[in-house]
Amino acid sequence: MTNRTVLITGCSTGFGKLAAKTFRANGWNVVATMRSPEKETDLAGLDGVLVTKLDVKDPESIDAAFERGIADFGAIDAVVNNAGYGSNALFEQSPDASVRDIYETNVFGLMNVMRRALPDMRARGAGCIVNVTSMAGLMGLLGNSVYSSSKFAVEGLTEALALEYKPLGIRIVSVAPGAYLTTAFGDNTDNYIEAGDIQLVEHSEKLRDHFATIVSGGKPQDPQEVADRIYECVTADDVPVHNPVGADAERLSGLIDSLPSRQAFVAAMEQMLLPPAG
Repeated sequence: MTNRTVLITGCSTGFGKLAAKTFRANGWNVVATMRSPEKETDLAGLDGVLVTKLDVKDPESIDAAFERGIADFGAIDAVVNNAGYGSNALFEQSPDASVRDIYETNVFGLMNVMRRALPDMRARGAGCIVNVTSMAGLMGLLGNSVYSSSKFAVEGLTEALALEYKPLGIRIVSVAPGAYLTTAFGDNTDNYIEAGDIQLVEHSEKLRDHFATIVSGGKPQDPQEVADRIYECVTADDVPVHNPVGADAERLSGLIDSLPSRQAFVAAMEQMLLPPAG
């Protein structure tokens, strides 16, 4: 059994579960965390996998998960911050409680996990943290403005921390998936697309209908691509700080890099994403 161990948040579904399986298939010990571990049947019982409770909004549960992982495997060498909360709503449609819930999970919860991980990594002079963000953290995604802003925050935080902690032997990077079926959060998504006055609801529907015509018809992307990129980010030394994943996210990143200014990119998105006037 390897002495390398990764702790992953949000392992009950999607990228988190796939990442847990990918690390284990490559010989890593895995601390697979989730809010309701008693419901997990796929990962539970696998050799080298510890399934345990962790709610990123609860520092006590974070401490407990780390302590269990350390007790079972000796140390936590890498952390993957995958737990996330989605939102489908225009800004005015988003209640304050929903906005705060999104930030408590996507931003402050992620910070809670890093606050627990970083002291141990500093003491060892080594470690890696991967923050799973979104294509919505690369562009202002209309119809998902609050969610998008939370992912922008994590991209900026990751970039700053990458610089702060590199001299201490710790790598911190982001992985930004494009549109995958698993990014539909299900129970972890607030939907307020029909909230507000008539003008607001009609405007929301028009924006979403037009956006749907642009993104429809593409071949579904394989979410295993994201799990593989997360694994690569932990195990390779030469990966960049920002890592878009998926054909759509990579095209978007390339477009951003190719244009002379951020405003030029915003203008291009306006032409592409906004429905014709009238």
